[in-house]
Amino acid sequence: MMSWRNAVRGVALACGMLMAATFALLPADARAESLTHLTEGTLTKPPGEARGLHTVDGQLIAFGDAAAWQWDGNAARWQAIRLPADATSPKAWRNASLGRLYFLRSADGSDDVAYIARASLAKGALTLHDVLPFPQPLQQVQLAQDAATLFVSGRDASGALRVWRRAADAADAIAWQAMPAWPTGSAANSLVAQRGELIATTVGSGHDAMWRWSQDAGWQPGPALPGALAGHGTARALGQAHVLYLLKPATGDASATRLATFHTITRAWADLPPAAHPMPVLATAWGNGLVGWDAEAGALRSVTLTGSTYLLKWLDWLVIVVYLAAMVGIGMYFYLQEKRASTADFFVGGRSIPFWAAGVSLYATNTSSISFIAIPAKAFETNWQYLTNNLIAVIGLMFVAVWIVPLLRRLDLMSVFSYLEKRFHPAIRMLASALCIAMQIGSRMSVILFLPALAIATITGLDVVWSILIMGVFTIIYTTLGGMKAVIWTDFVQVFVMFGGAIFAIGFIIYHLNGGVPEFLDVAMAENKTQLFDFSFDLTKATVWGFIFLVVFDVVLTFPKDQVLMQRVLSTKSDKEAGRSIWTFAAIMVPGGFFFYAIGTALYVYYQSHPERMNPLLPIDATFPLFIAAELPMGVTGLIIAGIFAAAMSTLSSIINSVSTLASVDFYEKLAKNPTPKKSVLFAEIMGVLVGLVGIGIALVLSRYDIHSLFDVSIELAGLLGGGFAGAYTLGMFTRRANAQGVAIGIGGSIVLTMLIWSMDLVHPYFYLGISILLCIVIGYAASWLFPPPAQSLDGLTIHRQDAVNAADGAHGP
Repeated sequence: MMSWRNAVRGVALACGMLMAATFALLPADARAESLTHLTEGTLTKPPGEARGLHTVDGQLIAFGDAAAWQWDGNAARWQAIRLPADATSPKAWRNASLGRLYFLRSADGSDDVAYIARASLAKGALTLHDVLPFPQPLQQVQLAQDAATLFVSGRDASGALRVWRRAADAADAIAWQAMPAWPTGSAANSLVAQRGELIATTVGSGHDAMWRWSQDAGWQPGPALPGALAGHGTARALGQAHVLYLLKPATGDASATRLATFHTITRAWADLPPAAHPMPVLATAWGNGLVGWDAEAGALRSVTLTGSTYLLKWLDWLVIVVYLAAMVGIGMYFYLQEKRASTADFFVGGRSIPFWAAGVSLYATNTSSISFIAIPAKAFETNWQYLTNNLIAVIGLMFVAVWIVPLLRRLDLMSVFSYLEKRFHPAIRMLASALCIAMQIGSRMSVILFLPALAIATITGLDVVWSILIMGVFTIIYTTLGGMKAVIWTDFVQVFVMFGGAIFAIGFIIYHLNGGVPEFLDVAMAENKTQLFDFSFDLTKATVWGFIFLVVFDVVLTFPKDQVLMQRVLSTKSDKEAGRSIWTFAAIMVPGGFFFYAIGTALYVYYQSHPERMNPLLPIDATFPLFIAAELPMGVTGLIIAGIFAAAMSTLSSIINSVSTLASVDFYEKLAKNPTPKKSVLFAEIMGVLVGLVGIGIALVLSRYDIHSLFDVSIELAGLLGGGFAGAYTLGMFTRRANAQGVAIGIGGSIVLTMLIWSMDLVHPYFYLGISILLCIVIGYAASWLFPPPAQSLDGLTIHRQDAVNAADGAHGP
């Protein structure tokens, strides 16, 4: 394999020369123009004078003195709507957020607000629901609402500032919860809920002040507004992390308004491009911007924020094409080299893969495109606490290398589920294998295809369908042609593509910081962005104890049933090499995680200095793709998009190869009358193509739905249905008493009870897997005592020393 090593050295040298040359040619100054554009428009004026503008259930409503009108966008005209008989005052209506409208009521006709009522629009009439009385009447009331919580602030009869909250969809009888007020005691002139925070602004001298509340930190001062708030309804949440403010000068012409955004993560302000016509101060949130009533012109003016799309250039496409051609070339090389007469050659690479290549492939498979995009976004939004999982996982992998891998290696398996047949019963093997195939295709492969395609399409304009087809079709080709050897060696190359792009991105960002490396380190340390460990016992946070729990169940106890990972271990030359492949995987995991988390921190420092280069409309997960498309030079953008493709394709190829292996070994060779190695390989090739096409089809279906909820469902399904079989491996390898009947009861019982916990919404979905494994172990072991001990020999099937010794004696002697 010296040729491969020389190739790797050549790739690394070429990447280094390319980076050095590119940095030398880059301009020293960062671009300062805003990435966000304003689209202005004018709506037909309503039939009467507008005294208030609000939105409800996605509709724009204009309120007059005693009437209201709904804007019909299709007909471009206003339609009169009916108001509740006792709710005609335009000043009493208030939006808590876009589309969530409330009516403020007094108990005695005074200005004191005693309760609020939620409004809805149906059949041309506003209707009030869910009357929510306050603990005491308030003046200067402000409302804010996110998906889960409704907030209110105001002054009571004594002039004291009050802040309350309650569940947004709770029953009327649920009481308001008192919150501490911000220290100054000044009444809020705006209240916005964004990203789990409550953001209040108060009138200041020259510039309005900002206060931010979070569950962990309480009230903290924020950076002052670059001006004064223009009026009611002129502050709104935008996207996942921005707040849009309409500001007026602290002194001078109050009609000279301007728009600015505040980023809640970096705490940076950015001015938006000036509008041709200043937005009126009587305004409300609408769509991706604001709409306001210009009384002097007698017209409604709207402004909408839009982001730029960055089409890939010819050099980007050339880099991507070269990468894809190289992957297919590797597959073709092994197709021509192999005779395809042996199932071992196709499924486990003839058990001839070097440990270092298998270890790198393990890392590539474990690092999907979701990680390539989501990890930098997580570090950008928070810190490095999730990197703790990598550190603890290394310890878990040591256990896997010492105890689990030798046990499964000596059984000469191709499908890891063959162990369940040897230890328990063929039915358990086939059921576990079938469920694994369904889960890999339905909830993993399709999501891994779709999420990076969505991120790339959002920024570059490359259609989601084409991204899915490019990744899916090319992966099918080289995986089906080259078998396991092609999968492992393409993984090996793809890791270098991923790391090359990641290292270049970090270097590029630091190069464009005014202070370079010192600024990067100073900001990261001052903002606590590199914090790793949290030893608190709060189960709602990413603590060390939570990661230990997850590693025990998601790495140690789940590893034996993971065909995708175990197939690489089974492809090595010997038991010793198999263990070394796990050690190699563990050695790469920490520095690999460091690179991707460092990207997130570098993005934080960069966008704190250049907030105008952000797109407020994009989700947080699109931060790194946005930087790739908007900031990197031509060719490098193509390299890093190739890295995203590589992260996706390395996992996809592993899934295709592993699922086709399971279909052939666990089903075809079991059910066919006269299976031969050649027919088994042909069946696996056909299944590989079908599996890839089904995965592509499901990914295309996902493109028509809300991927965030579907991704959550995929995580839940993995825990609800997959934990029982991981428990079966634990019972089989670590106990002698567990039997087929008891394990079957344990699997069924764990699935039923975990689904019951899921239906009651008792814990976070990430805990379902651990709970399911625990339930299977406890129930399965207890139920095993109701039946006779296993009748078959357990030699070599458990970690107990005598079993291993007996198995070794049987293999080397009579």
